Amino acid sequence: MSKMTLADLSKKMRDIDFCMLLTRTEGGYIAGRPMSNNGQVEYDGDSFFFTDDSTRTVGDLERDRKIGLSFQGSKGLVGKPPLFISIEGEAELIRDKARFEEHWTPDVERWFKDGVDTPGLVLIKVHATRIHYWDGEDSGEITP
Repeated sequence: MSKMTLADLSKKMRDIDFCMLLTRTEGGYIAGRPMSNNGQVEYDGDSFFFTDDSTRTVGDLERDRKIGLSFQGSKGLVGKPPLFISIEGEAELIRDKARFEEHWTPDVERWFKDGVDTPGLVLIKVHATRIHYWDGEDSGEITP
């Protein structure tokens, strides 16, 4: 087992923009969808994602705040597998325009044309409770 720190992991995550965000559905199934981390590359145990209030994601999180995130790097060194990260956490649904502005980047306008004024905009904050990673032949767990 490695002794990677949260700061070490943050540096390695800089090139990963999208992850799979996993929630538990009303029927008890697992639903996953790709989400952008909005270019937030200084990972400190919290992740932020924008979505629309009418999505299944919001409905799922209103019933069950437990959430999973799965990240995968694009390449490994010299034939090794790439970086994989599994994060378990609890979600918070934020509907505060001032908080939207803290995490807004112009790239998000691709999905939300009216920016932070987009009707029904919601910010999902995921606070990690467990982080597990596999980096080539090295693996470990980080307590946030």
